[in-house]
Amino acid sequence: MELTQKEKDLLKDLKSEEKLCIEKYTKHSSCAKDPQLKNLFSQIAQIEQGHLNTLEQIESGTVPAPSGAQSAQPTFTETYPAGENEEKKADCYLCTDLLDTEKHASGLYNTCIFEFRDENVRNTLNHIQKEEQEHGKMIYDYMSKNNMSA
Repeated sequence: MELTQKEKDLLKDLKSEEKLCIEKYTKHSSCAKDPQLKNLFSQIAQIEQGHLNTLEQIESGTVPAPSGAQSAQPTFTETYPAGENEEKKADCYLCTDLLDTEKHASGLYNTCIFEFRDENVRNTLNHIQKEEQEHGKMIYDYMSKNNMSA
C-alpha cells in the first residue's frame, strides 16, 4: 500500500495525538487519588499504546484488521459524594483534561477517515475512533457516578 504525502502527514498527526494520550493517561494514573480512576487511566493508556502500534503498522504499509473485541464498560462505585473536597477536585481536573483530550482525538480521527483512500485504513481508523469515544464515555460515567461536572 502506497500512502500519499497527505496521508503520511495525517498519520504523523495521529501518532502525535496517540503519544500525547499515552503520556497523559500514564501521568494522570499516577496522580489520581481514587484507585478506580488510577486503574481506568492505566487500562486506557494500554489501549492507546495499541492505537499507536496500529498507526505505525499502517505507516509501514500494513493494515491490521480491527480487533473484534470491544472494551468492557467498567462499573464504578461512588467514591466522592456530593460536595467538594480536595481529592475530588484533583480527580475531576484529571478527568476533565482527559475528556477534552478524547474529544480532540476523536475529531482528528473523524477528519482522517474522510482523507484516506484505502477502505481498510478507513475502517481501521473508524474502529480506533469508536474506541476513543468509548474512553470518553467511561470517563463521563466515572464523573457522573462521583458527582463531578465537567
